[in-house]
Amino acid sequence: MADQTRQLQPLLPALTRYVEDAHATMAALLAAADTPPGEVVAVGSRIYRRLFTNADRRREQMHGFANIRFLDEATGKAINVTLAEDTMFWQWAIVETLRHTGVRIEELLELSQLSIRQYRRPNGEVVALLVIAPSKTDRERVIPVSAELFHVLARIIRRLTTGRPTVPLATRYDEHERVTTEPQPFLFQRHIGQRNEVMTTGAVRCMLDRVCLRLAEQDDRFTGLKFVPHDFRRLFTTDLVNSGLPIHIGATLLGHLNLETTRGYVAVFNEDVVRRYQSHLARRRAMRPQEEYRPTTDQEWQEFEEHFDKRKLELGNCGRPYATPCSHEHACIRCPMLHVDPKMISRLDEIETDLLARRARSEAEGWLGELEGLDLTLGFLVGKREEALRLSRIGPVSLGLPTPRGSA
Repeated sequence: MADQTRQLQPLLPALTRYVEDAHATMAALLAAADTPPGEVVAVGSRIYRRLFTNADRRREQMHGFANIRFLDEATGKAINVTLAEDTMFWQWAIVETLRHTGVRIEELLELSQLSIRQYRRPNGEVVALLVIAPSKTDRERVIPVSAELFHVLARIIRRLTTGRPTVPLATRYDEHERVTTEPQPFLFQRHIGQRNEVMTTGAVRCMLDRVCLRLAEQDDRFTGLKFVPHDFRRLFTTDLVNSGLPIHIGATLLGHLNLETTRGYVAVFNEDVVRRYQSHLARRRAMRPQEEYRPTTDQEWQEFEEHFDKRKLELGNCGRPYATPCSHEHACIRCPMLHVDPKMISRLDEIETDLLARRARSEAEGWLGELEGLDLTLGFLVGKREEALRLSRIGPVSLGLPTPRGSA
């Protein structure tokens, strides 16, 4: 397992770029649905020709719509863009959620809109949280939600609520407890036929397998390799809870969450849905030892609050696990835990200018050891800037305003 993790670690950036670019391409093609039949459209470096056959016309007449299809001029392959865009979106959402949370596949599929909570600190700062329900094999966890993860969750909710006032309710068969859940607003559900169904573990694994097979055609490093959902858990190094957050503090967080979020759900979902979700949590908590939920001491709670203050840095935020010291002696540019705020890209440019001046001086003086260290720092800086530029392209997601049931 350790060797497999070492093999997959350098491939994770390539995987995330691929699923992001693949969805962006299909989304751009879907946005070009008004292109007249036979006309071409350029997306990236490829040319696509709009298709609209007699079968498409009959389908439109019978059902009121037809799937959007394009022909890839380079490969001669016809693409059902309506289906492909939806599949690419969920591939992207699954990879992003797994890598930012480190959850198990069963926990991923159990996530619902009711799992997203918020905690308001005494200083007024609001921390978004993701509640992972306890199971027989693992403890309840509360994961602070990063800006990137929040963007993914917002995109999922936006997709599920398009044309609807709420996230649709769906049931899920629990393979471990061998029961079918009550209807809940699960996040990882797809519209299949005439109903919404929660994805299965097999479907998620097949999605990841297909991604790796397509990547192997472009990148030899993926030949014979594949990512499974649990690999993301092993690769996930910044999960605060799995790396030190005591469960009783997590339980206290659950008891001190800002209830305005839940009240907002009641305005959208009926009270029975919220009550079923709370019953689900209570039943799972009953399976765990009571000592995991002991009261927190004042000192422990103060240390937990201070953790969020220590995460704030000049360039952004530190993602090191809760209750752990800085293992890089505050050499933040080199540290993988540093998450650069896109607003600080100009500051990275200033640091790079200073580093290049120091490098020129070191080269002139023959300080070979200094040169090696500066080159290493410059390499990390370039990577940090590329990641910050990628984040800067992420726009806000409009979820609309929830309205009470029965109101206009």
